[in-house]
Amino acid sequence: MGCGRVGTTIAQTLDASGHSVAVIDQNESAFLRLSDSFSGTTVTGIGFDRETLQEANITDAYALAAVSSGDNSNILAARVARETFGVSHVVARIYDPGRAEIYQRIGIPTVATVRWTADQVMRRLIPQGSASEFREPSGRLMLAEVHLHESWVGQPLKAIEGTVPVRVAYLTRTGEGTMPSDRMLIQEGDLLHVMMPIEKRDEIAAALGSLKESSE
Repeated sequence: MGCGRVGTTIAQTLDASGHSVAVIDQNESAFLRLSDSFSGTTVTGIGFDRETLQEANITDAYALAAVSSGDNSNILAARVARETFGVSHVVARIYDPGRAEIYQRIGIPTVATVRWTADQVMRRLIPQGSASEFREPSGRLMLAEVHLHESWVGQPLKAIEGTVPVRVAYLTRTGEGTMPSDRMLIQEGDLLHVMMPIEKRDEIAAALGSLKESSE
């Protein structure tokens, strides 16, 4: 939702990666920002209107990014997508950092303009394993965000370190950083921040992206 500079960047990046993309904007001329190679669909309308969202095939959507120029419109679109249509991965662009924090606490991932990048939205839309945040000087270790598969919900947090070679530094829960403890159980929406060997990144992403049953 929103075909400005950020929306255009996200839409074209997803499209180029082979994803099916629909872009919604009230202004039909906004779609002129999309390149000729863009193969997705465009829908003219209000992004939080249910009929508009259905025209954009929201019922089959994996994720929605609400990145228009209006805070209220973005939050409404994100809430309708999640609460009415059951879209699990939503993110809203919020200009007011204070409001962004409030919505983050109620479970709607937000990105405030003061720390805005298209990459931040992409990482929340498509949580494929992890995204690098920091690499220590030798280049052997990286601090990464890990988006766990839903099958991990209810499992002990310490099971993560027993499954793959990572050290859980902290986790983000309902928008707040939380120190891990041995008794802590993984909850839906938890975002883990772990230190891992760079060469094990793909292996760790695969293991944490889904909880595989042991053959033992």
